[in-house]
Amino acid sequence: MKKQKAKKPIIIGLLIAGIVLFGYLKYHSHISSPVDESDDSVMSFQVKKGQNVYEIAKTLKEKDLIHNAFSFKTYTKLHNLDKDILAGRFQLKRSMDTKEILNIMRDPKMAEFIITIQEGLEIKDVEEKLIDLGLIEEGEFINSVKNFDGWEYYDFLDQKTLSTLDLPLEGYIYPDTYFIDPASFEPHDLIYLALDNFENKFKDLQKELKRHTVHEIVTMASIIEREVFGAENRKQVSGILWKRVESNWMIGADATLLYITPDNKITSADLEIDSPYNTRKHAGLPPGPIGNPSIESIKAAMYPAENNYWFYLTTLDTGEVIYSYSNEEHNANRAKYL
Repeated sequence: MKKQKAKKPIIIGLLIAGIVLFGYLKYHSHISSPVDESDDSVMSFQVKKGQNVYEIAKTLKEKDLIHNAFSFKTYTKLHNLDKDILAGRFQLKRSMDTKEILNIMRDPKMAEFIITIQEGLEIKDVEEKLIDLGLIEEGEFINSVKNFDGWEYYDFLDQKTLSTLDLPLEGYIYPDTYFIDPASFEPHDLIYLALDNFENKFKDLQKELKRHTVHEIVTMASIIEREVFGAENRKQVSGILWKRVESNWMIGADATLLYITPDNKITSADLEIDSPYNTRKHAGLPPGPIGNPSIESIKAAMYPAENNYWFYLTTLDTGEVIYSYSNEEHNANRAKYL
């Protein structure tokens, strides 16, 4: 009986050792062997900014680029490689093992950087994004915009008018997600990508222009983009603002003044600024766009809703747009909602 009791710990120990050995061999196989060494087809794989190794491993497994997410996470953590993985888009294959995949995702030369230009952003905001990605130094993108010389390639650009502006391409850097090769990136690369995108989105609409120029439409669209959200509200506000312009009223849009004031704030002193972008003091449209609008806002500027409203405001709590027929009604709404 004593011999049998002595054998039990040995057997348990051997079982544990066997399980550990099996686990290690399995783990080693997951790391050192590709999913399919004969499959050399290229897959595009995106690592988003801020993603952790757990999320990356899960997506790699879902795309069948690795054997096991846990093994990938363990290897990456054990070798302190998780902080070296770059945000970007990579070209991967199922014939690559884990080490090869990690080598690619840690190599800046192998990454396509991703920049997302949200609707309404200004050119200065785009420059800040490029600086954050480490692609440019301060002033490089803005200088490239100022020195743009590809006017002949885009018939929607009014060179004569736009050249009078401090940032001549404001409004035409189309908001979208762009993939950039960091190894060869120059600021004008993004400019041409965005202008090509604008042209593609706008070419059919451009044929339908009647009452207004492209410059006027894009300028109005940039204001609408910053003033309200939602397709229907944008059409209603477009109707109001065009009526004001045509009646020689002040547009009175805070968004145009915010374009020339720091910190995205308006003080009582700012309201007295003598600038054509202060649409509380100057009638008509400002000299140019105040940001880069979406195609939805461009359509709203082209096809305003007919209505009898002359005023609107956006509530602070819900963002609901409240419309008014008269200044008295508008002031009552201001007191109620703001």
